[in-house]
Amino acid sequence: MPDFFTFTHFKRSPSLLHAVTTKSNDLPYAFSLALHTGEDAENIIANRNRLSDLLQSSEALHYIVADQTHSDNIKLITQKETKGWESLSDAIEACDALITDVKGVVLTILTADCVPILLYDRKREVVAAVHAGWKGTKACIAYKTVQKMREIYGCDPKDIVAGVAPSIGRCCYEVGEEVAEHFFDIPKGFSPVGEKYMLDLPLINKQQLLDARLQEENIEMSRVCTACNVERFFSYRKEQGCTGRFMSMIGMKNGDN
Repeated sequence: MPDFFTFTHFKRSPSLLHAVTTKSNDLPYAFSLALHTGEDAENIIANRNRLSDLLQSSEALHYIVADQTHSDNIKLITQKETKGWESLSDAIEACDALITDVKGVVLTILTADCVPILLYDRKREVVAAVHAGWKGTKACIAYKTVQKMREIYGCDPKDIVAGVAPSIGRCCYEVGEEVAEHFFDIPKGFSPVGEKYMLDLPLINKQQLLDARLQEENIEMSRVCTACNVERFFSYRKEQGCTGRFMSMIGMKNGDN
């Protein structure tokens, strides 16, 4: 039976629903939740239905899945709808961050090393889910998502709490100069090792959240490296191109449910 990774400060808000899935070897494809990697769709959809059951909501939830393309494209979800949950055909096109203030809608991110970031404005009741690989991080997608929350919903960054979910850590993410050079302005975000660099994408994304005026005490880091914990999380790099993906999700419940 799969369990969830969760964030302490999100759990303080009873109206908030969030979870980060983990592997489960007794389920198809170790409980991968990705429809885009070539596995049998029926088994993946069955996994997604199990996930929905595990969330134990007393209401119908609407799940939003995007076609992630390592962009800085941000999509606002303005109505109760399900997208990309049972088919790739209606996933949100070319999008790597989702924002909504609609209750009963769950925003999702699929990863196997990239950085998933979950955001929640406690006062405005707005949530966001961000997918930040090195390209999205280079494009400052986490910063831009907070700016969009301010622009569209009037969010004050000091009211936003963030969870930076499991992703590949500095310990395992070796890159060449052609990648590292994009982050040379953040010296604490990498460590040179010979002609290579160990890149710290979670820390760089935390810095973007701080630059967006989030309070440091409101940013909870998982401090879990996917490559170091392949028994629990999929890691594309450690597992040499694995097809599995785990899901990070966030949404708000209706009423008092």
